Amino acid sequence: MTHRIRLFTVEDLPFGLHLSRQAGWNQTENDWRRFLALQPDGGALAECDGRPAGTVFVIAFGHVAWIAMMLVEASRRGQGIGRALMEQALLTAESFGARSIRLDATPLGQQLYETLGFRSDFHLTRYGGKLHKAIAAQPSEMFVDDVPPHAQAAVPLDARCSGADRRRLIDALLTETPGWGVTRDGVLQGFCAHRPGSHAVYIGPAVADGESGAAVLQAAFRHFAGETAIIDIPDNHMAARELAVSHGLSAQRPLLRMTRGATVDDCPQMLWASSGGEKG
Repeated sequence: MTHRIRLFTVEDLPFGLHLSRQAGWNQTENDWRRFLALQPDGGALAECDGRPAGTVFVIAFGHVAWIAMMLVEASRRGQGIGRALMEQALLTAESFGARSIRLDATPLGQQLYETLGFRSDFHLTRYGGKLHKAIAAQPSEMFVDDVPPHAQAAVPLDARCSGADRRRLIDALLTETPGWGVTRDGVLQGFCAHRPGSHAVYIGPAVADGESGAAVLQAAFRHFAGETAIIDIPDNHMAARELAVSHGLSAQRPLLRMTRGATVDDCPQMLWASSGGEKG
C-alpha cells in the first residue's frame, strides 16, 4: 500500500466535502473554496493506491500558520495517512516562514499532534442547539450595528486577540456574511461574524474588549433566534459560556488549541467565540 501526497485543487472539492460530511463537520462547499482562495498552495491531498484518502490545509497569517481540515477517509484510518499529511503540513507551514503553527484538536487527533511537537494552549467547548429569544438587554451606552462600516477597524482588533494578521480571513468573512459591530463613542469595541453551515449556522469569530462581547453575541443570538446554531467558546470565558447556555445552547464536544514553535502573543480573554476549529 503506497501513499502519495499532492496539491489539493479545485477538482478535489467534491472529495473534501465528502470527508467533512462523513466526519459530521459543518463545512459547506463555500468553506472549502475559501480555503483555496486564501491559500491556493496550502492544501494537500493524500492518495492511497491511486484513490483520494485524506486532506489537510495550511493557511499563513504572517508569522503564524494555521492547520485545518485534517481529515482521513474512514476506511483508511490507522494506516499512517494522517501522520503523512501532518508532516507535509508542517513542511508547508515552514516554507511559508511560519514561526508558530496552530490548530484546534479534537480528541481523535490530539495524541498524533502531541507526537509531532504540539503543546496545549487552552481548551474550548463547542456549544450547539436551537437559539431562543435574547434575555438580557445590551448596555445603553453601546451601539450595535452591522459591521461593514467598521470592517477596517475589525482587523486590528482581531490581530490583538489572535496575535496574527488575519486581514484576508476577516475581510472574507465580513464580505460574505456581514456581522455586527459594537461601538462606544464611535469606536469599535467588538465584532461578531457568522457563516452558514451544512447543518447549523456558525457564530464566530466574536472578538471584543470587556463587556462589549456580551452585546455583540446577543446581537447574533437575537438575529438567529429559532435557528440551529453552533459556537466554539474558550472554557475559561465564563461570561460567553453562560450567554450561550441562557440562549438555549448546550455543550457538545471539547476542543484543544495547540501550538508548535514560538509562543503566540495573543489575547485569549478577548476571544468570546472562535472562528471555528478550522480557522482559529
